[in-house]
Amino acid sequence: MSGMRPTGRLHLGHYFGVLVNWVEFQSQYDSYFSIVDWHALTTKYENSQEIDRNILEVALDWLGAGIDPDQCTLYVQSGVPEIAELHLILSMLTKQNWVEREPTLKDMVRMLATDEEEAKDKLTYGMLGYPVLMAADILSFKGELIPVGKDQESHLEFARNLARKFNSLYGQGQEIFPEPKPRFTETPLLKGIDGQKMGKSFNNDIKLADTAEDTAAKVKKMITDRTRIAKSDPGHTDLCEVPWPFYNIFLPKESDAWLKVKTECETAQIGCVDCKKNLAVLINEYFAPIRERREKFVKDEAQLYKVLEHGNQKARKVAKATLAQVYEAMKMKNWSLNR
Repeated sequence: MSGMRPTGRLHLGHYFGVLVNWVEFQSQYDSYFSIVDWHALTTKYENSQEIDRNILEVALDWLGAGIDPDQCTLYVQSGVPEIAELHLILSMLTKQNWVEREPTLKDMVRMLATDEEEAKDKLTYGMLGYPVLMAADILSFKGELIPVGKDQESHLEFARNLARKFNSLYGQGQEIFPEPKPRFTETPLLKGIDGQKMGKSFNNDIKLADTAEDTAAKVKKMITDRTRIAKSDPGHTDLCEVPWPFYNIFLPKESDAWLKVKTECETAQIGCVDCKKNLAVLINEYFAPIRERREKFVKDEAQLYKVLEHGNQKARKVAKATLAQVYEAMKMKNWSLNR
């Protein structure tokens, strides 16, 4: 199980860091991929009018990238109200100091505030409960494998603690919730066109939905080898800040094409301008089928809504079953199960 907050169109960093792994996983596991719009409200509640459009943009990017609703369950978090109900139940089991020391929460507060006083003003009840909602996202579908980078393993410990506590209190020797484990993924470091980390808020990204012309224009602005002054100067691929790392992603290392680019740069057979033109062609060729798939759904928004509603219904069926088991284990009647 995994998800993304709908905060706008996705860029190449999202694709190579997350989506390529999801596309592989969906044929290997019973996969649940959620557009987590309630999570977006934890930091974007003042811009709630943007969330619905962003949900559609994320869905378009996922479908274009190859997420297949026939192979996985693709759904919108708020389309599965059982997640919120489980979140409420789990919050009753959660100690205050658990959420206060959770790394995910600390990272969010650091991004939003520059000092302790501002952090107090920014920290809402909903943001404080973010880790519990994240656990509910996972446990509603009894997620066993969660795709993360190794630096994010601690984020799963919170959900594991809640699963253990619930099982200990109510399981009577049975495992109601499996303890979610990380499915480590490698996230290549993809810089923005300015040499900094690629990010939507930095206006330095190349989006999956960009046209070929937009992509070429952005690649043209990429920071290259700052030590190379003239075209006749030999280049240094190890000092090339943006284009060369991109070549390392798009071309198999040590392949003839990769060696050709490296040799032409380091022997001044080609200048940075032409090198970036060639890179733009490479990027556009790679993403042409992805953009074509995306555009089909752009032109048929009704079909896009059908995909999301179908995924919501599939997800609700599973989440309802989980919730029924939760109430049974707690020896409580769920008065809403017949709704």
